[in-house]
Amino acid sequence: MSEEIKKAIQNLIETINDKPQIATSVFRASSYSEQDSFAIRSQIRGFSAVMDEPLELGGTDTGPNPVEMLLAALGACQEIVYRAYAAVMGLKIEGIEMHAKGYLDLRGLLNLAEVPSGFSQVSFTTRIVSAEPEQKIRQLAEMVERHCPVMDTLMRKVAVNGKVEVKRPDVPAESPRVVLSEIPKD
Repeated sequence: MSEEIKKAIQNLIETINDKPQIATSVFRASSYSEQDSFAIRSQIRGFSAVMDEPLELGGTDTGPNPVEMLLAALGACQEIVYRAYAAVMGLKIEGIEMHAKGYLDLRGLLNLAEVPSGFSQVSFTTRIVSAEPEQKIRQLAEMVERHCPVMDTLMRKVAVNGKVEVKRPDVPAESPRVVLSEIPKD
């Protein structure tokens, strides 16, 4: 598999070097709340994922909650980047596992105190099973921590903009929607 990964990454690098204008990618995800519960259906390309809240937070526990998915995305992204860089560097990796924890003060979510609504801290431990020299694994880890897109996104300020539209249930779908608010681009 690592030869296939190496070839795919090298082909991608060559393609982007030849045509730098194609380097910018847009990823999309849509989520739908279609029932009177916290269960949410997310659509990502041809995949569907269910997110919910645990029972103690008022959910029906039919899936992980969004902050748990964020932690899982961090782990999965790191593991993918480890595999990609290991393949290109010619390193044999037997296994990778990542365990993440996020610290969240629920008072922010519930508007009970002026504290952040999101994580105040995220910590993780990555375990790599490999017979490669420790120095090579250290170099690999440094590359991953510098180039993992999810980790990068979590560690820096990212512009987020959006708007809230209202569609009335008794109005045809093609009718204009009322825009209630827009999150400014800062």
